[in-house]
Amino acid sequence: MKMLNNKNIVFFDGDCGFCNFWVQWILEHDRRDQFLFSSLQSEFGQKFLSSRGLETSQFNTLYLLKPDGKYLDKSRAVLEIAKILGGIYSVFRIGIVLPGALRDLLYDIISRNRMKISSQKCFLPDQNQKKKFIETDPFNSLLQ
Repeated sequence: MKMLNNKNIVFFDGDCGFCNFWVQWILEHDRRDQFLFSSLQSEFGQKFLSSRGLETSQFNTLYLLKPDGKYLDKSRAVLEIAKILGGIYSVFRIGIVLPGALRDLLYDIISRNRMKISSQKCFLPDQNQKKKFIETDPFNSLLQ
């Protein structure tokens, strides 16, 4: 993981307009250049899922891979992203007071309805943002 300069990697549903909106939002607010991104459908995303024994054909969960190799999912990933962004966004960490099961229930409700919530507009990153997206494993053993 050190080869990626200690970045946090956000794995998301690349076919979901709602997910793409939030990826774009993170990109715009990542002032300290702490995140990289990979769709779950990409070769890299599939390798991440399979190397951890996770479902490889369902893309309704957001994952955050930390530089130490540990990952968070669902509401834990969302809250950690807010924490990493820091500043005003860290206020969203107040959600930690809710039990994890309740947070994930809310996450699952939104996830089930995400295709209805947002249009399927395709996000096109600019040249600088493109550098933050990983489609294939650049080191061929990164996730092992």
